[in-house]
Amino acid sequence: KFKVGGLAPEEDARRVEAARTAAGPDFVLAVDANRGWSAQDAIRFATLIEPLDIRWFEEPCHWYDDVALMARVRHATRIPVTAGQSEITSHGVRRMLDAGAVDFVNLDASECGGVSEWRRAAALCATAGVEMAHHEESQISRHLLAAISHGTYVECFADPERDPVWQTMWANRPRVRDGMFAVGAEPGFGLVLDEAMVQKYRA
Repeated sequence: KFKVGGLAPEEDARRVEAARTAAGPDFVLAVDANRGWSAQDAIRFATLIEPLDIRWFEEPCHWYDDVALMARVRHATRIPVTAGQSEITSHGVRRMLDAGAVDFVNLDASECGGVSEWRRAAALCATAGVEMAHHEESQISRHLLAAISHGTYVECFADPERDPVWQTMWANRPRVRDGMFAVGAEPGFGLVLDEAMVQKYRA
């Protein structure tokens, strides 16, 4: 996933083009503006990068009217639009679906009230023909996404400089192999805290 939205659309488009050239045609590439643009700028950017085979355009528009603005972007581009990590209930997801604003929803179970509320949102998305992703927390999301037919990518930060806590928190941290996570057979999420890490940071 490639961060955009901090520069002019033309400049960010050049960066994405360079990333596509470096990664090659078979690499799955998504872009994330973190609510950085107006609808006009987001549409301009999307138009410029449409030939680059972008998997999705995440949170393209400013927060204060994001659903209406995202709907404008979605109807102006062939690139799928993704959002949901800033919602805290399935009601917020329904609002996006009713507006026709998204192709993917990346609701975060750790912020929306847990697994049950996430699955309510996933059921709404299934009815609307919208695919599910998840914001970060791969130790949770790999289970949730594997359990539904319209689940997509598990977001994780395998670089220890990007997320040093995740690298040390779990004694049995799930490993990425060939771009894939396995889902274990242990009860629950199957995670074991690393007690050495707990002792290190205990107040």
